[in-house]
Amino acid sequence: MATKKAAKKAAKKSTTPLSKRWSAKVTTDSTKPGPGLFKKSAKQIAAGLTKKSVSPKGPGQAMQMLSFYENRGGKNLSPERKKTLEDAKDILREKEGKKSVKKASKT
Repeated sequence: MATKKAAKKAAKKSTTPLSKRWSAKVTTDSTKPGPGLFKKSAKQIAAGLTKKSVSPKGPGQAMQMLSFYENRGGKNLSPERKKTLEDAKDILREKEGKKSVKKASKT
């Protein structure tokens, strides 16, 4: 059971100004994924990111964009959203021909 203090801590917004955050300094020459892409299913995210118009350098570039989105979301991403993004990463790994890195779940 979560306490009020833990709930407040989870909902706390960053006090760091936008211009001082690491994500503000990231520059890229890649194209941008379509609006709302990261709110879709894992299959749709992977398919949208692997299009040549979004990731001209292939699935590796798509994986970088997905990781950047996940890292930038940080604590603000819900567990369900994190799971969806991890599933999308697994699909991209399969397209790259790499083995999926699944974490052992504690039960």
